[in-house]
Amino acid sequence: MEIEVKLRLPNKASHQKLLQLLSPFHITTHHQHNTFFDGSGSELSSRRAALRLRFHEQTNLPKCFICLKAKAVITNGVSRVEEDEEEVDPSIGYACLEEPGKLMEVDSRVLRRVKEEFGVTGFVGLGGFRNVRSVYEWNGVKLEVDEVKYEFGDLYEVECESVEPESVKGLIVDFFKKNGIEYSDSLTSKFAIFRAGKLPS
Repeated sequence: MEIEVKLRLPNKASHQKLLQLLSPFHITTHHQHNTFFDGSGSELSSRRAALRLRFHEQTNLPKCFICLKAKAVITNGVSRVEEDEEEVDPSIGYACLEEPGKLMEVDSRVLRRVKEEFGVTGFVGLGGFRNVRSVYEWNGVKLEVDEVKYEFGDLYEVECESVEPESVKGLIVDFFKKNGIEYSDSLTSKFAIFRAGKLPS
């Protein structure tokens, strides 16, 4: 179970202001390319699950992670989702990007689970989006500040994984209020927004 605080920033100005405030705590920036898949008979989406390939690009050492997410629930800016992830060879990932059917042949614990638990016998690509994720070590937690690039617009979000989400959320909200950073609770996942084809109003 992945538990994360998720807060939405209203615009690029708030995003830039936050990046500036957090700059002394910066660790790394990931350029992520996220692509999603379903079973050819909608076996995953019909059970509130999704399969994601995430590539870390623009780096000396490209990486690829395959991830199964299921039963996501977001309440009061806290997301709880079942997640199973593992790293795979990026060249294999890119081959599956071109030809989703190749996912059936990949030797992967996550994909075995997808086939066995969900009865998937083939895969279809759903498309995806890019994300620039700036990562910070701040006040004993890891803050991830996202600039999500959808075809229909950009979205800005702050995430923080924690087993004590309510207290961490309070810490972040206090920091935002002291520094005049506008925010709201995230109501839906990035994937749900992608599937809806429009930014939340």
